[in-house]
Amino acid sequence: MIFLVRKAMNHDADAFIELMKQNKQQMYKIAKSYLHSDHDIADVLQNTVLACFENIHTLREPKYFKTWLIRILINQCKDFLQKNKNYCSLDKLPEPSIPDMTQNHLEFEELLMSIDPRYRIILVLYYVEGFKIREIAQILDMNENTVKTRLSRAREACLKQTDFLPYQKGECL
Repeated sequence: MIFLVRKAMNHDADAFIELMKQNKQQMYKIAKSYLHSDHDIADVLQNTVLACFENIHTLREPKYFKTWLIRILINQCKDFLQKNKNYCSLDKLPEPSIPDMTQNHLEFEELLMSIDPRYRIILVLYYVEGFKIREIAQILDMNENTVKTRLSRAREACLKQTDFLPYQKGECL
């Protein structure tokens, strides 16, 4: 991946597109932890890709591309929420059922949506994306101890609602 990042930093559009393809599923999951509407998620993902493309030259270390990308995505999600906080949320409308989702996946997603967003993003980054606490602290610009505390509180909040977390660290939804 570092080779692709270096090519993208040298204005290779095909390398940049490949990087986005490799990270699109992870980006979607993280955006989903902030936003509920697929339409809103698509807007934020589009803005993230554009911001990354325009600013990839500012990336100092190619090995931190994924952290850099996720940080931009999270900032885009927060900006979107801030701009749209006075509008009626589409997540209040019933969502169509998706037949190919497993019961565990649906339960896990429902559990995520029921807890505080500041805990939700940490759970997604840790359990779904497999980031280490140190990396999450960098992405969210927080102290590592704050991440540990929030992860612990998120686990407690989940345990109050269910007997288990259906996914192990790094396992996909």
